[in-house]
Amino acid sequence: MNDTQSEHTTLIKSGISSTLFLALMLGSVSFAAQENNPSPSTTSEPAIAPYLREDAPSFSLTIAQFREKFLAANPALPLREYKTIKTLEVKSPLLRAASRINSTLYSSVAIDKSQRTIKSLQLTYLPPTPSEEKTEKPEEIAKAEKANKAVLINYMSAFINLFEPTLSTEKCQKKSIELLEKGKGTPFYQQTEGTLRFVIADHREKGITFAIEPIKLSLSDK
Repeated sequence: MNDTQSEHTTLIKSGISSTLFLALMLGSVSFAAQENNPSPSTTSEPAIAPYLREDAPSFSLTIAQFREKFLAANPALPLREYKTIKTLEVKSPLLRAASRINSTLYSSVAIDKSQRTIKSLQLTYLPPTPSEEKTEKPEEIAKAEKANKAVLINYMSAFINLFEPTLSTEKCQKKSIELLEKGKGTPFYQQTEGTLRFVIADHREKGITFAIEPIKLSLSDK
């Protein structure tokens, strides 16, 4: 079995094809009214994800272009090729794809089917499943979780820096930590800055999803 087949099998076995985009559908949402008047932050959880709207904007990047830029800027952070996730939504204007970073961290994207550009870019942290064969001490579990969260923050920071290149690495790290702290324990937290929306969906033991999405500015915002 080659690397591509192995990775696809891993995604299927781990339930990523449904888990990642369950978080995406439920977490990356905001009121339609906020598209015209985005607020600095909100924890109100409305009914529909904005990137699903017909007029929702896209980043001017395809998956391949994003991955190329990411790897060039972050040679120490691996990001494998994104694999398309098959769904039953034949008429959906979106394609969905995911990339396994490690055993607890995945990246996923929602792509405009016609333009092939990115509408929503996510990182999802899935806590490791407790092993029935091996009993770990609480301090070992806490240490592993801290290390996993550090990796998540590194990738969040790198993702943010690609879309906000004027920010230093330190400021991107600080922003990532701030987003996780403000969104901790909430199924939805959003923060808008300029033409970007940052989302945290914390589903506790089921995992945490971080998303970056483009937004349209009204004339009053420009």
